[in-house]
Amino acid sequence: MKKALVVDDMMFMRMTLKNTLEKNGFMVAGEADNGIAAVEKYKELQPDLVTLDITMPVMDGLAALREIKRLNKDANIIMVSALGQESMVMEAMQEGAKGFIVKPFKEDQIIRAVSKFV
Repeated sequence: MKKALVVDDMMFMRMTLKNTLEKNGFMVAGEADNGIAAVEKYKELQPDLVTLDITMPVMDGLAALREIKRLNKDANIIMVSALGQESMVMEAMQEGAKGFIVKPFKEDQIIRAVSKFV
């Protein structure tokens, strides 16, 4: 079973992502609520997939993406963004993100974004 790390500063969003991922072939091995915690959890867990919110306190998702990609250039990272963050999503894709999910999301969006990593 593939391991996932879910990163979002809002617990409700983490729970939604976690439940959807677990119903679709992933084991959510960890969660984080900011970019620094995400990088530490990534080092510890070495997950197969990371869902990474763009806007978070302490360290935002773009900075965390860069750090994780430094640790593992092949890391599978799906960015999670709110409407209106298109420029940040494009930057994340240029930095190596493998996809994105737009909030508020529906289960089928999440499944489509992560299906190639199951």
